Amino acid sequence: MRAHRTRKRRNGRPAALSAETVAHNVLFLCTGNSARSILAEAYLNSAGRGRFKAFSAGSKPGGRVNPFALELLEKSRIDTAGLRSKSWDEFARPGAPTMDFVFTVCDNAAAEPCPYWPGQPMTAHWGVPDPAAVEGSDDDKRRAFRGALSVLSTRINLLLNLPVEKLDALAIKKKLDEIGTTPAQ
Repeated sequence: MRAHRTRKRRNGRPAALSAETVAHNVLFLCTGNSARSILAEAYLNSAGRGRFKAFSAGSKPGGRVNPFALELLEKSRIDTAGLRSKSWDEFARPGAPTMDFVFTVCDNAAAEPCPYWPGQPMTAHWGVPDPAAVEGSDDDKRRAFRGALSVLSTRINLLLNLPVEKLDALAIKKKLDEIGTTPAQ
């Protein structure tokens, strides 16, 4: 497992990436940590190309990753190794990776009081409808999961294109909030 180094912040923004810096750490939060946050974690780790390291967690984790999420990721050729449903408490403990960004992807998690995140990360709400709540046929459920991944991948791609190393904290926060309202493309 790769070590995650703590980065010092300058001028209220995440430290610029350099040879000494591994990546910007990103935590995606959802209540159950079985679908949306898992999709976001896997997609960012795949698309981030070492600039970002993604994690996911839930306030009340369900204990397993939704099989439709795993199926979609595998069909999309996105690595699923190591994905698991876990509590956000893991990331509030001493020794946990220091987060640069924390995104809630469900309205329930956004409304809950979050633990203290060491390092004072940038936060934003990127609400996405819950594909795991869709009732109907397996095809209906698969369609809902594809829709969720489409919205998340659009937003993550916008994050990947942000020049975070060049923006101040206020500009980054404004952009992150704007991204949170972007529909799928």
